[in-house]
Amino acid sequence: MNDGRGAPRDAAPSVGVVIPTRGNRPEQLRAAVLAALGQRYPGRILVVVVADGADPETVAEQVAGVVRADIWVLPNRLSPGLPGARNTGIAACDTDLVAFCDDDDLWLPGKLAAQTRVLDGGGEFASCGIEVEHGARRVPRLAGTDAVTVAHLVRSRMVMVHSSTFLFRRGALWVDESAPRGQNEDWDLALRAAKRRPIANVDEPLVRVRWGASHYVTCWADRIAGLEWMLARHPELSTDPRGAARVYGQLAFHHAALGHRRESARWAARALTARLGEPRAPIALAVAAGLVSAPRVLTLLHDRGHGI
Repeated sequence: MNDGRGAPRDAAPSVGVVIPTRGNRPEQLRAAVLAALGQRYPGRILVVVVADGADPETVAEQVAGVVRADIWVLPNRLSPGLPGARNTGIAACDTDLVAFCDDDDLWLPGKLAAQTRVLDGGGEFASCGIEVEHGARRVPRLAGTDAVTVAHLVRSRMVMVHSSTFLFRRGALWVDESAPRGQNEDWDLALRAAKRRPIANVDEPLVRVRWGASHYVTCWADRIAGLEWMLARHPELSTDPRGAARVYGQLAFHHAALGHRRESARWAARALTARLGEPRAPIALAVAAGLVSAPRVLTLLHDRGHGI
């Protein structure tokens, strides 16, 4: 079969794009589906939309009119939440590769072709740079490397190694459904992938990540549980001073957002012990003291393409 430009479609690996949705962002979901199917890519692209806690028929109506042969809409058949929805999508795919995209994000032109090229040499898992959109602002975030290692992901969360950039060989990895409320399942997956071999990274902003509408932005208790889960699951996060200070500073901030002053102070002290210059510690203490609100801090950071 030919794609109209002289390249045989079966020359490139097929790709299954898993897009979980709660059904509450129909316009953004449709845009995400169209951006995935609109990639100039010589291989087959299958989009699997997984309705997580939503009516699959309603979700199917939201993407009606798009080329239906290339779209499957399924209910989440595993544990409720993002990890189960993603695994439902992976299990449904009959493709060579699997990719993720959140229902409020957009793949930019060239994303798929660039990533499949870096996997040509036998790579297993690929990521790319992102463009963070918050309000009217768009800020590119790049990794500064073409190979993301465990050391990178321990030292920094590497926000640009975002789930909407993930492309990997089907059968190589699954999402851990024990992640509390789905928190940090993507960071855990990236770390496990990097432990197998470095992540091949295309250091260009090829995914637009929209911040501000996420269900998880201010779920402070869930964020605390997710970080504690990561510390227990990946002990190396506590051994790198910069990485440990970052996680401890985040825990201090989230406790401060909940009004847990004593816990916030305890984690802030641990953060400064690990690394004296950790900036999240004084920010957390300012929130705990009532000098600034946690949502205000996040807004200021998100405007600059950063998170806490």
